Amino acid sequence: MYALARSILFRLDAETAHGVALTALDLAHRLKLSGRLADARVDDPVELMGLRFSNRVGLAAGLDKNADHLDALGALGFGFVEVGTVTPRPQDGNPRPRLFRLPARGAIINRMGFNNAGVDHLVDRIKASRFDGVVGINIGKNLTTPVENAVDDYLACLERVHAHADYVTVNISSPNTPGLRNLQFGEHLDALLGTLREAGSRLDRDAGRRVPLAVKIAPDMSPEEVGLVARSIERSGIDAVVATNTTISRDAVAGLPHADEEGGLSGRPVFEASNAVIRALRHHLPALPIIGVGGIDSGEAAVAKLRAGADLVQLYSGFVYRGPGLVGECARAIKAAGENKKARVAARA
Repeated sequence: MYALARSILFRLDAETAHGVALTALDLAHRLKLSGRLADARVDDPVELMGLRFSNRVGLAAGLDKNADHLDALGALGFGFVEVGTVTPRPQDGNPRPRLFRLPARGAIINRMGFNNAGVDHLVDRIKASRFDGVVGINIGKNLTTPVENAVDDYLACLERVHAHADYVTVNISSPNTPGLRNLQFGEHLDALLGTLREAGSRLDRDAGRRVPLAVKIAPDMSPEEVGLVARSIERSGIDAVVATNTTISRDAVAGLPHADEEGGLSGRPVFEASNAVIRALRHHLPALPIIGVGGIDSGEAAVAKLRAGADLVQLYSGFVYRGPGLVGECARAIKAAGENKKARVAARA
């Protein structure tokens, strides 16, 4: 069914198709037809960050920036859904066109620029949602906020979403907001994460519930840079890391239509780069939960992400190309791999 839908959607420009697809999912959900679009939800629970995930497969931030489609997406079998990136004030993002498909490589380039309806809209949509799974909220800064004042935007978002999030992800790795990736290193990162951890702990105490904080990082780092980031994460007491965001590299798509478009590249070409970052993070942070994202387009790829060191995975580009069936495929593959590992351990005992 999705192959036919995709053939129609891919005749539209990428951003228009994105909106049409989400509207169609909403309609299917209202008509109680979501079960025909996706396989039965896979029950493979795991507890991380003090949260219980029904399975290890989540939706990455960026697909539903405003939580406008949370119920429809949650009905497709995801163990968790991350919405955003959201900023304190609404903003239009970069001029269109700003989203491009590279189907020969199962890839997408975007330079959306944190287009969103603002944090108040997102909170209202979450409050109206009936989705009972784990919801992460991805927060960022407005374009017009100077990088040196970025912490103010992150704090404003954190304080607004805290009561409505199961966890919060701090996005410092989008390549589409000028200067944002500078926050990933050194004193900038220490100051940002330390301030947010302190604010999060205060909000936790006031609310009587703990909302874990994660940080989302880029794949375009050397092993030494990953080590520096890992030490900052460890010092700050951040609860998890999302690895990784999109890449600015074009080596894997050179010569293809749209390959020279500015923006972040996601999908299959970022798979190995994100895995390398995950392996390095796991080396430096052996106990920290890692959410692996980047290039997962099959159950086998999802399992490989866990073998690299991730605890959970997220889908985005693969979901666009493969459709809702990919959710169940990945969840079943991960569950089977876990069961096989338990059987091997028992056999050796």
